[in-house]
Amino acid sequence: MTTVDRRSLRTQQALRMALAEEIHEVGDLAQITVTGVTKRANVTRRTFYSHYKDIPSLVCAVEDQTVAELAPLVRDISNVTLPELEQAIQGFNPCPGAVDVLAYFRANGLLLSALLGEGGDPAFVEKLKHMVREVVEDRAREGFSPLVEAGFDYYLTYAISAEVGVLVRWLTTGMAESDSLMARIMTALMFVRPGDLYGRPIQFNVPVLSASFAERGKEPIHG
Repeated sequence: MTTVDRRSLRTQQALRMALAEEIHEVGDLAQITVTGVTKRANVTRRTFYSHYKDIPSLVCAVEDQTVAELAPLVRDISNVTLPELEQAIQGFNPCPGAVDVLAYFRANGLLLSALLGEGGDPAFVEKLKHMVREVVEDRAREGFSPLVEAGFDYYLTYAISAEVGVLVRWLTTGMAESDSLMARIMTALMFVRPGDLYGRPIQFNVPVLSASFAERGKEPIHG
């Protein structure tokens, strides 16, 4: 890598960290300005515009890079077999690969918590969900019960929203739990049955759910 390339990467990193600090201080991405970011990063506006068109383009660059770097980590998790996952759950161990995802978020915590927090970009979490769906959908469908095939899309939406939501909550509330502990918690939460956490375990009747999906399109639509 040339000296120019290294200098450019350092400048981009400084601008991204300045963006994060500005969001944390100002509390609203919509109020962030090029002037504020460049002053904090100690670079000129001309330097900023040599890398980014405006603040939205800076934000987009950060989010696109994050999605690209997370995709292979998510793919590793999706490749875990059900027997491997069952063994992990029985020992209250994390799903293989889950710690790597959490470690990534911790390593980039300042920037990602700013963009995924209340004052950040609401669209970012949707980008993450979209990436996860693209990566895991085919793998998740393998072996899925044919009894509820019609509900696969809803199931996958629920699972992705739950996992991403818990991850973002952990990130934006200070990451108090260690990466390993949080990975174990997230792994276990996906397989807790309704009522388990309230002392009233409920045995779920999959065929009944299947019958419900079979009724889709048969009921009249009101409203």
